[in-house]
This record gives sequence, C-alpha cells and structure tokens, in this order.
Amino acid sequence: MARIACITGATAGIGKATALALAKEGYNVIITGRRGERLQQVSAEIALKTGKEVLPLTLDMRDQPAVEKAFTNLSDQWRYIEILVNNAGLAAGLDFINEGSLDDWEAMIDTNIKGLLYATRAVSPGMVSRKKGHIVNISSIAGKEVYEKGNVYCGSKHAVDAITKGTRIDLLKHGIKVTSVSPGAVDTEFSNVRFKGNNEKADAVYQGYTPLYADDVADAVLFAVTRPPHVNINDLLIMPAAQASAAYLHREE
Repeated sequence: MARIACITGATAGIGKATALALAKEGYNVIITGRRGERLQQVSAEIALKTGKEVLPLTLDMRDQPAVEKAFTNLSDQWRYIEILVNNAGLAAGLDFINEGSLDDWEAMIDTNIKGLLYATRAVSPGMVSRKKGHIVNISSIAGKEVYEKGNVYCGSKHAVDAITKGTRIDLLKHGIKVTSVSPGAVDTEFSNVRFKGNNEKADAVYQGYTPLYADDVADAVLFAVTRPPHVNINDLLIMPAAQASAAYLHREE
C-alpha cells in the first residue's frame, strides 16, 4: 500500500516545499489550500517532478464541517494517512494590543489554533486505529518567545506549542509520533500576508541578512519523519544564522 502524507496550507512556501520533499521521499501526498487554482498548479508540479500521486483538496482549515467532510469522504486509496503536517497558518497585522484589529485576531486564532485542531481531530483517529502515524505541527519562534506587537500571533503559536505537547502525551500509548518544527524568519508569503500585500513592508523584513527559506524548513520536517521507529524528534527550533532570538537580528549595513 502506498504511503500517504497530508500537508495543510500547501499552495506556497513551507507547505509546498514540504509536500514536494515528502513526495520525493516516496509519499503520495494530499495537499490542502484555499486557492483552488494555485493548488491545482502545485499538484501538477509535484506530480511532474516526483511521479507520485497528488490529491488536492480546496479547503479552508477554519471551516470545521468542511474539514470533517473532506477527510471522512476520502477514498480507500487516500484514507490511510501516515504523516500529517499541520502547516496552515498566518500572521495578520502587527499592532499594539490596544490598537489591534479584531478581524486579524479572529483570523489568526481560527487558522493557527482551530484549523490545526480540526485537521488533527479528523486524521488522528485513523492513526490510532492503525497504531502508526506522525503528526508534525509547524509552529514558530513566536511560540517560544514574544515580541513587540506580536501579541496575538505569539499567543496562537504558544498555543500550538502547548497543543503539540499535549497531543504527544495523549497519543504516546498508540505509538504515534508528534513533532513541533519552529522556524525563525523565513522568506515566504508570510510577511506579505501579515502586511496585507504591502510588498515594501514585507521586503524590509528580510533586508540586510539571509533568512531561512521554505526548503530549509521542509528539510527539517523530512529529517524528523525519517528517523528510525524508536526515535522521535520532539521539538526543532530553526533560525537563520543572523537571528539570535525572535526580536534580535544582525543586519549588514
């Protein structure tokens, strides 16, 4: 039977790179994303480059009934998910708490926390029944430290860190591995989304130093899921060499 991996938020960035890496490793992949046309393009690219089968699910992970329906209705070919990578997430806005946008807060809480929970709830029972599986949650340095104006985003990623630890305990007796991968600054669409398409602000985030790239994080995920059966990578914190903490970066003049 073919090995199946599911990666949420795979239309670009870390999700796309991780899906491609796992397909190269021999997995058929289920990829989810809200942008249907983009998802189809990514699906075709992965299939062309790897020769593996790809199932694209146009899906907003914030929509619990849609998530449940999508995974309940998987065919036998796709039902036996061995790896779940909870990657879908975002930062919206960068404001002091007293000036924050409620819409931004809801978007981050619903995507970063609830979306991760919905996917885990949909996929983990199958892993439990088979006594096999690996859940990888993409967190952030913001799940380890807080920084100015990061209030709710940092809170949502701290929640991911706690949920990951709790999930690991709950699923331990079933032989299911649970890993957290927490990157520092990664040059993806992250800042474009945070600044709502303001490319000038987004580009400034990565000026003066070499950030991480999506492939760097995908490599870390691949490392975690290819360890021997008796080894689990609980937590990986990955930073650019120019970044010492969430708020401290060395930028060249």
